[in-house]
Amino acid sequence: MSAKSSAAIGSVIAATAVFSATFAVRAANAPDPAKPVIVVLGDSISAEYGLPRDTGWVALMRRRLTDERIDYSVANASISGDTTSGGRARLPALMQRLKPSIVIVELGANDALRGVPLSTTEDNLRTIIEEAQQGHAKVVLVGMYVPPNYGPDYTQKFHGLYGQLAKQLRVPLVPFLLAGIADKPDMFQSDQIHPTQQAQPVLLNNVWPAVKPLLRASSPR
Repeated sequence: MSAKSSAAIGSVIAATAVFSATFAVRAANAPDPAKPVIVVLGDSISAEYGLPRDTGWVALMRRRLTDERIDYSVANASISGDTTSGGRARLPALMQRLKPSIVIVELGANDALRGVPLSTTEDNLRTIIEEAQQGHAKVVLVGMYVPPNYGPDYTQKFHGLYGQLAKQLRVPLVPFLLAGIADKPDMFQSDQIHPTQQAQPVLLNNVWPAVKPLLRASSPR
């Protein structure tokens, strides 16, 4: 492949990443430019897969911020099926356009489903966190487990990389997004992968303790 062809392909990939980032945000409630922005960079669990619109945990977080009079805007930049590679490709455009104060990273499960090497997942997550920090955003890393049929060694190492990165890069960690529902089949849709609408408040309560200390309280109204 010629250098010219490689450059052309690189331009297409970059343009696709920018389009994906823009589309993902437009598909959610548009953030208020007058408020600091929280960006959720996630996959289907954060993208309301199989749920009525505005009933997922990200929408519930937006509602909680309003109820508690904390003036932040939320941009849900989650895409069903996304991997850490996809999130890494989309992040620069999101950072440039939205200039978020906080980035919540909920990615990695699809890497495991696709057999992506753990080293690649770790490198992508590290890059996402570091690039967000370089853009002056605080980061919350959301941990996940994979099903036990992947084997105890892989399962342990996969989950462990979240804790290692959080410690090394000094970011708050949500140990497990699905804590409290993982062993409750009725809290999952028919695919037994995606949580139901009834489970969304539990997901928010798992994330909220890591996010709230990073928020700047607004003045009383």
